[in-house]
Amino acid sequence: MKKIRVAVLYGGRSGEHEVALRSAASVINNLDRSKFEIVPIGIDKNGKWHLAEPAVLQQKTVSLPIFGNLPEVVMPSYPDGTESGVIALNSPMKTAFDVVFPVMHGTNGEDGTVQGLLELAEVAYVGCGVLASAVGMDKDVAKRLIAAEGLPIVPYFCIRKGEWAAKGGEFTARAEKEFGFPFFVKPANSGSSVGVHKVKTKADFAAAVADALLYDTKVLVEKAISAREIELSVLENPKFGEPPLVSIAGEVNATHEFYSYEAKYLDENGAELLIPAKITPEQLKIAQDIARRAFVALEGEGLSRVDLFLDKNDGKFYFNEVNTLPGFTSISMYPKMWEASGLGYSELLTKLIELALARKARKAALVRDFTQQ
Repeated sequence: MKKIRVAVLYGGRSGEHEVALRSAASVINNLDRSKFEIVPIGIDKNGKWHLAEPAVLQQKTVSLPIFGNLPEVVMPSYPDGTESGVIALNSPMKTAFDVVFPVMHGTNGEDGTVQGLLELAEVAYVGCGVLASAVGMDKDVAKRLIAAEGLPIVPYFCIRKGEWAAKGGEFTARAEKEFGFPFFVKPANSGSSVGVHKVKTKADFAAAVADALLYDTKVLVEKAISAREIELSVLENPKFGEPPLVSIAGEVNATHEFYSYEAKYLDENGAELLIPAKITPEQLKIAQDIARRAFVALEGEGLSRVDLFLDKNDGKFYFNEVNTLPGFTSISMYPKMWEASGLGYSELLTKLIELALARKARKAALVRDFTQQ
């Protein structure tokens, strides 16, 4: 039986570049070699695409090499000779694989940009499509849709860069009046808690907003609640049209003041990851229902990790955010929660690829040329 050729696309121009490399190595290590032939394609921090050397895949445990050792993918050029920077629709690269597994976290990876490129190239790919990826990345838009679905969210408001320059004082007064101290400031479009600040005094607000605006042109100002962080893994149902599948819950118990970038990646003891989460069966059912409804409301496909807050005071769940391309390292919550739910890492990857190919087949059957009808 012919093996399916899987392009593992990793790296990218993102603040989460290094995390993506670790995720990609883990994906490559756990793909079923009896079913899949792997084509690793790395994107460095300058946006250059590279093909990994075949010898890399012969290692028992793949540790992705430095980009400088990889041959660069030659991109098609414009008439003036300058490089276009993307894979052309008729590029020979397109015939080198059957499906793409993007392992690119954060900006230019899980925000719909790469997904749009792959859609234009008519290539099957793992994970959410353009719409869900873009919406999931924008915390503001995601929360609006979640609220419209009738699911609870923590009170917040947005500040856009131009507005901050003109009305900084008004926003400061609004935050103090509506939320009191402390409250959170975070970029609307970023991952891994990059640029997130817990503002404790009026004097800290301006600096927090200024830093968050380094990563995005829109920031969220969000009420701080005393809450536990509960996460669930969601998987598109292989039976098309059926409700998505939801794992058991996990819990992030940060040893820092909140689950910051430092707690996630720089401090080995920055957080305790509990699987399963210490919640009651009734609470688990509520959390799974919220995760399932959120996935559907945001037009999720393939996979997502849905993060919730569990208020320590009133026991109420609140939607926090959705991660449409969560970490895939050997210790990442998404695969670990599925493993604890009875779905092993290798089998999970196989299902994700099968879902990608099934979606491609469904789209290929749609009418494209209206003149032929």
